[in-house]
Amino acid sequence: MRDAVTSLIENYDIKGRYLDRDALDSLRSYFDSGMARVQAAAVINANAAGIVKQAGLRLFDELPELIRPGGNAYTTRRYAACLRDMDYYLRYATYALVAGNTDVLDERVLQGLRETYNSLSVPIGPTVRGIQIMKEIVKEQVAAAGVDAGNFLDTPFDYMCRELGEKNL
Repeated sequence: MRDAVTSLIENYDIKGRYLDRDALDSLRSYFDSGMARVQAAAVINANAAGIVKQAGLRLFDELPELIRPGGNAYTTRRYAACLRDMDYYLRYATYALVAGNTDVLDERVLQGLRETYNSLSVPIGPTVRGIQIMKEIVKEQVAAAGVDAGNFLDTPFDYMCRELGEKNL
């Protein structure tokens, strides 16, 4: 897993360039937001089970057909699998949040997801909506904790939604 610093240095190294003003500004921004990133991650970690539970309830409230007979979250086993996956997305979003880099999402979440979801006939739309709901809940809780998260809090969630939404699963 790479972080913002490693990725930036690697990109400049590949080009054979010294760090310029843009690179230094990017590093400064990453380090300036470091404490807020860690605080936001702490809020998420302390409330992860509740975030997933609440997101699941909101998702199934919006899309009740998922939990009806024939729905992808119908039966206790499938419902639990849905919540397990939401927890998985939340955990990796937290890693990406702290790293300031979405590479971990590609490496650990998005690669292979196409094959898995295709084999299980899992619809992608509700997955994306569940991630969006978790983002909303996380933003509420982080703000309530008094953490100024800025835009970086949206990045991992938006990245997963965009990448999943652009793939023909």
